[in-house]
Amino acid sequence: MITNWKKLHASDYKLVDLTLYRQLIGCLMYLVNNRPDICFTINTMSQFMCDLRRVHWVATKHILRYL
Repeated sequence: MITNWKKLHASDYKLVDLTLYRQLIGCLMYLVNNRPDICFTINTMSQFMCDLRRVHWVATKHILRYL
């Protein structure tokens, strides 16, 4: 995960489907019980559920690639 993720300015990126992102984060939160190594990353990505941008969606797909 990027070290200064919260400082990343993502206002220039397009919006994406919020429902799909919420479902994906929910599934990943379920995996946190078995994989504590992704806990911090999932927590950080779940903070962007209200103002979701494409950069957040791409970062969440990187988590899937890691798994």
